[in-house]
Amino acid sequence: MNYLNETIDSLHKKLANKELTSKELTDQTIDGIKDKEKDIAAFITVNDSASKIAEGIDKDGIKNSLSGIPIAIKDNIVSNGIKTTAASKILYNFMPVYSATVLEKLEASGAINIGKTNMDEFAMGSSTETSFFGDTHNPWNLDKVPGGSSGGSAAAVASGEVIAALGTDTGGSIRQPASFNGIFGIKPTYGRVSRWGVIAFASSLDQVGVMSKRVEDSAEVLSTIAGHDEHDSTSSEKEVPDYRADLNKDMTGVRIAVPKEFWHEGTNPEVIKKVNEAIETYKKLGASVDEVSLPALKHAVEVYYVLASSEASSNLQRYDGVRYGFRAKDVKNIKDLFVNSRSEGFGTEVKRRIMLGTFSLSAGAYDAYFKKAAQVRTLFIEEMSKVLEDHDLIMGPSTTSTAFKIGDKIDDPLAMYMNDILTIPANLAGLPAASVPAGLAEGMPVGLQIMAKPFNEQAIFNAAYALQEENKFYEQIPTALKGED
Repeated sequence: MNYLNETIDSLHKKLANKELTSKELTDQTIDGIKDKEKDIAAFITVNDSASKIAEGIDKDGIKNSLSGIPIAIKDNIVSNGIKTTAASKILYNFMPVYSATVLEKLEASGAINIGKTNMDEFAMGSSTETSFFGDTHNPWNLDKVPGGSSGGSAAAVASGEVIAALGTDTGGSIRQPASFNGIFGIKPTYGRVSRWGVIAFASSLDQVGVMSKRVEDSAEVLSTIAGHDEHDSTSSEKEVPDYRADLNKDMTGVRIAVPKEFWHEGTNPEVIKKVNEAIETYKKLGASVDEVSLPALKHAVEVYYVLASSEASSNLQRYDGVRYGFRAKDVKNIKDLFVNSRSEGFGTEVKRRIMLGTFSLSAGAYDAYFKKAAQVRTLFIEEMSKVLEDHDLIMGPSTTSTAFKIGDKIDDPLAMYMNDILTIPANLAGLPAASVPAGLAEGMPVGLQIMAKPFNEQAIFNAAYALQEENKFYEQIPTALKGED
């Protein structure tokens, strides 16, 4: 099965009309994954029970729009009976005994977990190069990264292995790879989707979202996984709209803010050109566009890495080699077990962030680093809230460049961290944000980032849908896949 020319709606019609069974679709999907994985390497684990699950769905009948449709799951979302590793050696053999709420909701709707996608270890990275299981390759150019940390999910969608995939976004980990791979990716408002069963990186920033080639497919999936969860006290009780049914591409009267700070001095001129063309499209569709200022943006990277690393140093202390996961051998005492298991089980980037976070939380540094970063985060929230009082949307580039070559930045942490400079603000402020394809620059995809008021994901879906229907980027076939049926 090649999903490049399919939508959830087209697949649902084929299944409902019995032109195709769920088992046939699932088996074809697994065959397609096996065929493409030698080049893309998007998956860590393929669900060997998927075909049997599909048989059961065929017997029960196709009951709703997601019934019988395979969807990929990022490997930091726990899945009962299916290995979940967070792309780390320390969890290389971890077999969960329960599933995350988002996965339970998908499975209740009849969707099939087709497998777990590759990612940066514990979601720490922007290129999927920190994975213990190896690199994932960008379908537009196999020598380039797919972005991260949800690079496996993005590459699986862009290459046509699956119709949609779940990812997580802590500082841009859905939007940046969506931009690099020429697909749509949305991070909903913090609290819109339950984090229960999501392996924690930074708990005040992490959020589950959706990636797909078409905006309407992400809208369908997000409506399914969103909503309050009694297991997650940070999940909102606000009613979840039917995002797919409410899609509207009319941009008349929509007020768009474009922060001047988003035109970062290091941004590729070709990226700027494509983003400006996309913004001009909205003007032609009846929207108004104003330049605004977000002065605190210049501190985004520093604030994010202090706060996120501090939370990570707390969250990752549970991996000690005692209860589950990797355990060091030939240890003499409990201290050796803790130290050796973590030293051997965690990768370089994870260790770096644990050290940075532990230092930021230490008695001598807390006020100067963590407390100060938290105060500047409040400035972000205030500045962005003020802009959104007079505007419906904030727009700008998703990234400062197109996808870079594998190996180019992995040894330069500061250069890698700067990849997140444009996506971090939405996480710090808890706002919904998405990346939608804006075109090609030097043969590689460029993404337009769209942010909205809290819990107004519908405004993002509508704006992204309007641009999608104008540029029809979904018709573009990734360069490395050209010639395939």
